[in-house]
Amino acid sequence: MSGARVFRRVEPVRAYQRVVSQVEEVIFTGLIKPGEHLPSERELVEQFGVSRSTVREALRVLESSGLVRSRPGDPNGAQVLPLTTTQLEQSLWVLARRGRLDLADLLQFRMFVEGIVGELAAQLGASEDLQAMSDTLADMEKATTEGFEQFSEADLAFHARVADAAGNPLLQACNEVVRGLVLSTIREKLVRSPDTYAQMVDSLQRHTLVYEAIAARDAVEASRLARKHQYEYYAEYLTPDQRRRLDALRTW
Repeated sequence: MSGARVFRRVEPVRAYQRVVSQVEEVIFTGLIKPGEHLPSERELVEQFGVSRSTVREALRVLESSGLVRSRPGDPNGAQVLPLTTTQLEQSLWVLARRGRLDLADLLQFRMFVEGIVGELAAQLGASEDLQAMSDTLADMEKATTEGFEQFSEADLAFHARVADAAGNPLLQACNEVVRGLVLSTIREKLVRSPDTYAQMVDSLQRHTLVYEAIAARDAVEASRLARKHQYEYYAEYLTPDQRRRLDALRTW
């Protein structure tokens, strides 16, 4: 791929942005796939018809966006990275840190998305998806005696398996980001809980109920339980006014 001519010449005015746009296009359309390399800097200079400094500025922008890994002068060219939720996470973090999103906003979003994901998983999940969920429940049960961090990792894996069964990567990506923001917001309270073990056991039981509804292909119940779990698990961290904002999604 590194020797192929895949880019068009650009005008020198703010040329690095046009270079970025073309590289993004070939990455997003799959012409250059994750793990493959862009042409070398020298080849990019020739194909785009711009200076080496312009190419390097474009590569810096692409690297900061998490699209490539670039090493100046690397004869192999910058490597295309797998697409991640980094940019989405950074944007939501900015909103949260500036006070534009509070815990109630995040939980309201999670209740909605978890409900949809549970409903889709119950309707679309294959047998291997159900087995994967069951395996992560076993990991969660084991982690109750290992500590909160291990339990949290197994918890995340369970939600990822449910999202896999739902078959919508956008729902999964958004939910993972918001879940991380929620846990970051209240992590100290969770870790310092007077009875972390009881809290983990309670969470395991709630996840098990969601799994059983999905396995029974009961989409309505899976959705209801997923939203109920989010509400009841985190409600104690909300003010009465914040809790009322979540009540609109309650159906129990």
